[in-house]
Amino acid sequence: MKTAHDLVEAAKKEIQEVPLDKAEDAIKSADLLLDVRDADEYRTGHIPGAVNVSRGMLEFKFTNDPAFENRDMNIVCYCKTSGRAALSAKALKDMGYVHVQSITGGFDAWQEAGKPVVKPELPSFE
Repeated sequence: MKTAHDLVEAAKKEIQEVPLDKAEDAIKSADLLLDVRDADEYRTGHIPGAVNVSRGMLEFKFTNDPAFENRDMNIVCYCKTSGRAALSAKALKDMGYVHVQSITGGFDAWQEAGKPVVKPELPSFE
């Protein structure tokens, strides 16, 4: 029986991971920066310009939203540490998206490197 770790490792053999030191350049040339974490994770902070489509809804959203019809889009995806992003990149590749990359180390590595993060301010009810 395969574990989640096994699936992630298999996906990483079939996708392109971009090292953290080259992630900003990859993002600049991307048509879509995709955060595949859950919505609550996204709301606590994300990479500037990222669009949130959780891993659990990815295939459905990309199938049903006309904004994602172009299979030649340059897509860079990330999650917390890179597992869900690897699975997402593999799924998108299987769906026919040609230019998909995943950020090595994910959002945790991005934050630890001191790179920019958007942290939405919640309304104050005082």
